[in-house]
Amino acid sequence: MTKKWVYLFHEGRADMRMLLGGKGANLAEMTNIGLPVPPGFTITTEVCREYQKTKQLDPEVIEQVNAALTALEQQTGKKFGDPRNPLLVSVRSGAPISMPGMMDTVLNLGLNDETVVAMAELTGNERFAWDSYRRFIQMFSNVVLGIELHNFEAILEAHKKRNGFTQDIELQAEHFKAIVPEYKAVVEKHTGKPFPMDPREQLMAAIRAVFESWDNPRAQVYRKINKISDDLGTAVNVQAMAFGNMGDDSATGVCFTRNPNSGAKEFYGEYLPNAQGEDVVAGIRTPYPIAHLKETMPEVYQQLFDLCELLESHYKDMQDIEFTVERGKLYMLQCRAGKRTPIASIKIAVDLVKEGKISKEQAVLRVDPEQINNILHPAIDPKAKLDILAKGLAASPGAATGMCVFDPDRAAKLAGEGHKVILVRPETSPDDIHGMVVAQGILTSRGGMTSHAAIVSRGMGKPCVVGCEAIKVDLEAREFRVNGRVVKEGEVISIDGATGNVIYGEVPVVDPELSPEFRTLLSWADEIRTMGVRANADTPIDAAKAREFGAEGIGLCRTEHMFGQGGHHPERMAVAREMILAETTEERMVALEKLQEMQRQDFYEIFKAMNPFPVTIRLLDPPLHEFLPDAEDLAIEVAIIRERGETGSELQEKEALLKKVRALAEMNPMLGFRGCRLGMIYPEIYEMQVRAIFEAAAQCNKEGMVVEPEIMHPLVSIVTEFSFLREMTDRIAREVMEKHGVTFKYMVGTMIEVPRAAVTADEIAEHAQFFSFGTNDLTQTTFGFSRDDAEGKFLAQYVEQKVLPENPFVTIDRKGVGKMVEIACELGRKVRPDIKLGVCGEHGGDPSSIEFFQSCGLTYVSCSPYRVPVARLAAAQAAARAKGERATSSTV
Repeated sequence: MTKKWVYLFHEGRADMRMLLGGKGANLAEMTNIGLPVPPGFTITTEVCREYQKTKQLDPEVIEQVNAALTALEQQTGKKFGDPRNPLLVSVRSGAPISMPGMMDTVLNLGLNDETVVAMAELTGNERFAWDSYRRFIQMFSNVVLGIELHNFEAILEAHKKRNGFTQDIELQAEHFKAIVPEYKAVVEKHTGKPFPMDPREQLMAAIRAVFESWDNPRAQVYRKINKISDDLGTAVNVQAMAFGNMGDDSATGVCFTRNPNSGAKEFYGEYLPNAQGEDVVAGIRTPYPIAHLKETMPEVYQQLFDLCELLESHYKDMQDIEFTVERGKLYMLQCRAGKRTPIASIKIAVDLVKEGKISKEQAVLRVDPEQINNILHPAIDPKAKLDILAKGLAASPGAATGMCVFDPDRAAKLAGEGHKVILVRPETSPDDIHGMVVAQGILTSRGGMTSHAAIVSRGMGKPCVVGCEAIKVDLEAREFRVNGRVVKEGEVISIDGATGNVIYGEVPVVDPELSPEFRTLLSWADEIRTMGVRANADTPIDAAKAREFGAEGIGLCRTEHMFGQGGHHPERMAVAREMILAETTEERMVALEKLQEMQRQDFYEIFKAMNPFPVTIRLLDPPLHEFLPDAEDLAIEVAIIRERGETGSELQEKEALLKKVRALAEMNPMLGFRGCRLGMIYPEIYEMQVRAIFEAAAQCNKEGMVVEPEIMHPLVSIVTEFSFLREMTDRIAREVMEKHGVTFKYMVGTMIEVPRAAVTADEIAEHAQFFSFGTNDLTQTTFGFSRDDAEGKFLAQYVEQKVLPENPFVTIDRKGVGKMVEIACELGRKVRPDIKLGVCGEHGGDPSSIEFFQSCGLTYVSCSPYRVPVARLAAAQAAARAKGERATSSTV
């Protein structure tokens, strides 16, 4: 039996999106529920995948396309290429996962020198026919033949200027008749061949071009950003044209069933009269709000409103709908789940539950955890004095500040050098995607709320202001002018995506206020999830912020930061150096006594901030040389002092320090004298820290607080290391409790961060009450990667070349590092069934990694305070999916 490669719209269904793509599946669904959809057919994603291998269309595919075309002719009563009653079609991409604007489209296909005359006669509208023809030549030449658009735009602008016009819509039939031959001459100049006149040749070339666009640079960048598989492929949708450019009774537009910025339940969108779809999306003309359609075409408006309500009820989600009105008749061209801002995403999900359309589990699954992250960062301080340059349309909320940059390539370069940039364009196109990705925010002088810049920015969660017509962008001069002022590239501007304001200079910001819907959604997530969520926090301020965001304890408190590592607390760094430079145990104890009181106070404040939740404290982990000056810098200082001929105490101190620094230097410090190895060789250091922890716990206990310190010994690889340290910890706990006449609960555990600890976890679990997976180091030691070197030298290329699916320091490598986690969990539970299992590496805040940790049965994940809400939602999604999988498997 011949494989089916092509489906007429009525042959498809909504659940066939992997085969028909999102657009094809939704066109099929809309057709089958009786909506006014222009007929057409879909060439499947399987054809795309085959095409990528051979760069040829299989003869069977061509045969099925021709058969579908015949069926389309019968449905429309028109004939493809007929000089009397021609069928014109659009050729559009449609991937299984929405990639708006990333791949190619061709409209008005089937026009040539004969059919354009027929269209003029059939419609009685010569302007429409020739406008459509010039659009087709321009689009086909760009998408299929690879000719840059500016070659055609220059001709169009020249004709407008010659006639004193400012808008495309002012051009008439005679102007387009003059433009078309000039367009065709451009084609012949660039290709050496005349523009193709055979509609079937046009169609096959367009189909191939759409398949080719699956691998264009902007589509590749978009997939990489959004973690979409390169293996899915795109479908191709061939659909009878509906024309929005037939006159004032025709229009084209995009609408949403809810506000994609705020999530409010209101009919929202834009349209342009006498236009085609690309005019709205490309931002070439500033469109009218959808409410204006109610005044100009009230019956069409009401029909559109009713159909949009029907689609939202059918799909149970906010819909993004493309439509065309041809001579007063409404056609639905596409529907899909609408891109929305993070704030809107949360509100819509919560509102749909309250309206009885979806469950709490579905609401939780609807919101991308990374979107949550985007609303937890500061916004412009409303009390600040602002130098407002102009105001545009508030297309995507949030505040952004950066250098004004007018070119996406330059934006990418500057961002790569560490600069913050705002990308400023007349309007963006899919080719700008690499610049948009790295920009802090996007500003355009043209376009509306459904323009490319607006849609893509909302999807990325980036601040965006569009349609700011007061600014005049000069790309060649790299500047924009506004109200007599000139802002040049490199000058700092700010944009407010919540108000549309464009502001000169840097602006002060404030923490965001979390909406009631946000708190409601997270409360539902807390009901659903089975894993706890803790925070990595080293200070009382971090602990308080973590609690504000819903953390249920601290999963990692790094004590080296309390020593002054990282340049904080210089007075503590001085004491830490005194400890390290000590020549005898007695000298070291003097410094340790000073540090003990500092640490005791730190732990007390953290326990107080986190009361009554548990706090996991990691004892000193980094190599000692990290607390000392850089050897090279110190050697230069010594050389300069000698050069000056000085011989005093400063030189002696510097020389002694340099000697100690060199003595502590290691070939590979990350695998050297650090972690529990310090506690083994210098037990007084770990004893000081443990005593400080328990002294703080005793004080809290006396004050009526609930304290449960969890002492974590890092970098254990041998059970004898841990048994020695466990014995020391228990001894000091007894001493402190006896001294203060109190009792308190505590736990002793270890960080699993080297493969040997993972594969001997059963031995370690004989003594350890908990494991916390330090997946940053576990990834380094399992792969044999030095993280700094790998990320700086080759890791990005490994991901790009698909040696690795993604950066293993961002998302856990399930087959390797993940296997180590699974082994350690299994071995640990065999010996100690109630062992507490957590993760405190950066993977603890990554949604994909959290899903893996759910499958391992971890007790909790721990992450930075600002990612706690992300982890809460991701943990709930992981639990909901696991529940769904169990339910599915039980019914099979």
